[in-house]
Amino acid sequence: MKVTRLSYQNQEADNLASYAIKSSETRGRVFPEKEHELRTPFQRDRDRIIHSTAFRRLQYKTQVFVNHEGDHYRTRLTHTLETAQIARSIARALCLNEDLVETIALAHDLGHGPFGHAGQWALEELMKDYGGFEHNVHCLRIVEKLEDSYPEFPGLNLTFETREGLKKHPEHFYRNKSDRFRSLEAELVDIADEIAYNSHDLDDGLRAELLNEGQLAGIALWDHSLRYIQKKYKTISSSHRKRLTIRLIINRLSTDLIETTAANLKKAGIETLTDLQKLGKPVVGFSDGMRRDHLQLKKFLNQNLYQHYRVVRMTGKGQRFIKALFQVYLEKPGQLPPEVLARSKKEGAHRMICDHIAGMTDRSVLDEYRRFFEPYERV
Repeated sequence: MKVTRLSYQNQEADNLASYAIKSSETRGRVFPEKEHELRTPFQRDRDRIIHSTAFRRLQYKTQVFVNHEGDHYRTRLTHTLETAQIARSIARALCLNEDLVETIALAHDLGHGPFGHAGQWALEELMKDYGGFEHNVHCLRIVEKLEDSYPEFPGLNLTFETREGLKKHPEHFYRNKSDRFRSLEAELVDIADEIAYNSHDLDDGLRAELLNEGQLAGIALWDHSLRYIQKKYKTISSSHRKRLTIRLIINRLSTDLIETTAANLKKAGIETLTDLQKLGKPVVGFSDGMRRDHLQLKKFLNQNLYQHYRVVRMTGKGQRFIKALFQVYLEKPGQLPPEVLARSKKEGAHRMICDHIAGMTDRSVLDEYRRFFEPYERV
């Protein structure tokens, strides 16, 4: 027996909700291609993303802690995988298209530069008079233009639904919000991303001892989950207690999201994709109480982790490295590899340099910085 694309698509028709996106109904690709015998269009999109250069580079791009701080902190890659897992579990419960959800989740952070938000802020400043830089916009630029894997077309030639799902901030892409193609799959990934990075940044902050459990007293999500763990386990190590508490936070957020979204769909009378487009507001979301608790956790992390002096120092270092490299390249573009330099004729020097630096990993930025600024380092 062989499972084919058509059998997958028959399963979608039988098992997915009426408002879920079916791969058989895709609006297709910019450059038409013959369908694959064994994989659906969204499965092909997912595989193209996984095999892309930009995806591999996520392994050495900062989430909060730079790569050399330790082996067990999240990177952009591990965060991406965790987001995909959470999103896919929620999609399954809501009878949405798991393949499309996984695809969008795996691609959602491809546009991030090195050193986490430091890279975003540095490139924003450097490009403010030259078209700007925003990682979500750059993500589309990567999959539509910069990836160079196929002789027939630029980029990855992903389906319309995947590309639309990557437009997290519609104000950067549409003059009118009503022009946006909306899907529950994309809405789901946006919130799964928040669940992943808030809970796992909390985990990394505790692991790094930049946060402690005492500071978390009064944070509703933490308190509620901790009480449950302490009641269930009379004797437990500190390490297990923290890990289980964070897992329960993820479970509580995910369960509330599923239940509230199902209720929202029923209340709004959503039965088709057309109904969703007409509604004009998000359907996937938390209950009012959970939204408040989630926002409380986000504010706590912003004040106590992202503004911690050690994180601020890491951010500052990353920005200085990026700005120094940008200036060196701009003064003498001939120092760039020929294949990079060739793009300056079409894009201009600033955009060409921005693309190059945004694609670099933390490690490659540090190596390049040493080559330029340490006198005895080989160039």
